[in-house]
Amino acid sequence: MVVLLALFYFSFPVILIFLTRKYAVFKKTGAVLPAYITGLILGNTGLLPEASKNYQDLLNEQPWASPGYIKELISHGQLAESDGLVNQIHFLQDSIMTVVIPLAIILLILSMDIRKWIRMAGTTLLSLILALISILIMVFLGFYLFRNDIHDIWKVSGMLVGVYSGGTPNLASIQAALHVDPGIFILTHTYDMVLSAVCLLFLISAAPSLFRLVLPAFRPVPGGKTDKTAMAEARNGDDFKQLTKKENLKELAVAAGLSVVIFAIGGGLSTLAPKSMTMMVVILSITSLAIAASFIPSVNRIKVSYPLGMYLIIVFSLVVSSMGNLAYMFNIDFLHLFLYVALTIFGSLFLHVMFSALFRLDSDTVIITSTALILSPPFVPLAAAALKNKEIILSGIAVGVTGYAIGNYLGIFTGYFLRGLM
Repeated sequence: MVVLLALFYFSFPVILIFLTRKYAVFKKTGAVLPAYITGLILGNTGLLPEASKNYQDLLNEQPWASPGYIKELISHGQLAESDGLVNQIHFLQDSIMTVVIPLAIILLILSMDIRKWIRMAGTTLLSLILALISILIMVFLGFYLFRNDIHDIWKVSGMLVGVYSGGTPNLASIQAALHVDPGIFILTHTYDMVLSAVCLLFLISAAPSLFRLVLPAFRPVPGGKTDKTAMAEARNGDDFKQLTKKENLKELAVAAGLSVVIFAIGGGLSTLAPKSMTMMVVILSITSLAIAASFIPSVNRIKVSYPLGMYLIIVFSLVVSSMGNLAYMFNIDFLHLFLYVALTIFGSLFLHVMFSALFRLDSDTVIITSTALILSPPFVPLAAAALKNKEIILSGIAVGVTGYAIGNYLGIFTGYFLRGLM
C-alpha cells in the first residue's frame, strides 16, 4: 500500500497537468487546487488507515517514529497492528515533503532573471513594497491580538509572512525551519487555501470596480516594450509541455542536477550549525545559493526549471492535503487561527489599497500584485484576463517570483523577532 501511495503521489499530478491542458475548467483552476481537494478526500474518507489514540499520543509533535520501536510496541499490545502501516505512511509523507519543497524552491528561483526584475516598472516595484509592508503590519497586529490564544504564534506568524510574501513553497520551508507542529502547519495551510480561494474570487469579480473608486485606472506605458516570450509563458500558466519534449531532456537533467547539488551544499552547511537551527540554515542556504546561481545567464535561461518546480509544488499539495483532518478545520478550538489567517489576507489587502491610494497607484497594478503575493504566480494570468489587461502579466509574474526569493528571509526573520517579544 505504501508503494502504491508513493506512485499515486507522483503520478496523479501528471494527470492533473494533462487535464489543465485539455479542459477549460481545469485550465482556470490550475492543478494545485484539484490536487489539494483530492488530497483532502484521500485523507478524510477512510481510504488511508487511521492511527490509534495511543499512536497519536506517542508521536506528540513528531511526524513519525522509528519502525523498530513501533514494532516493539505493537508486539507488547500497546499499539494496534494498523499503526505500523500508519507509521510507514507518515514516514513516506514526511520524506516527500522534506525533499520536494527545497528542490521546488531552488528550481523556481533558478528561473529568475533578477536583472530583469530589478528593471520592473516603478509602479509595480512600489506596489510590491507597499504590499509587503501591509502584510507585516497585519501579521504584527494579529500577533498581539491572538498571542494568548494560539500556541507557538511566533511560528505561525513567520509562516504567514512567508506564504503571503512568497507562496506555498515558502510556507513549507518556514514550517521546517521553525519546527512548526505538523498539525498546526496543515491546519494553517488548509485555512490559507480556503480563504485564498475566497480572496481570488473577490479579486477577479468585485475588486476591479471597487478599487477604481479610490484608485486611478491603469495607463499603458507609452512606447513600452513587452517581453513576448515571458508573456506567452505566463499566459499559459505553467508550460509543462516543456517537460515532455525530447530536445529538453538535457536541460531537464541539468536543472534537476543543479537543484540537487544546491540542496546537498545547503545540507552540508547545516552540519556546521546547532541542531536546533539545522533546517533554518538549510532553507536560507539553498535560497541564497539559488539566487546566486540565477545570475548566471545559462542557468536562468533553462526553460524547464519553472515548470519542474511547479510540478513538485503540485506533488507537495497532494501530499500535505492528504495529511489534513477536516474535522479540525471546523473545530471551535482553532477559531483564533482561522481569524488570524483571515485578518492577514483581507486586512493586508485593505491596507495595500489604502497605501496605494496615497501614492496614486493604478487599480490593475494593485490587483495583479495582490494576486501574485496572496495567491501565487500561476494565478496572475487569470487575474489579468479578468481585468482584460494582458500588459500587466509580466509584472505580476515578476512580483510573484521575487516573492519566492524573499519569502524565506522575511518569514524566518519575523518569526524569531516576534519570539523575542513574547
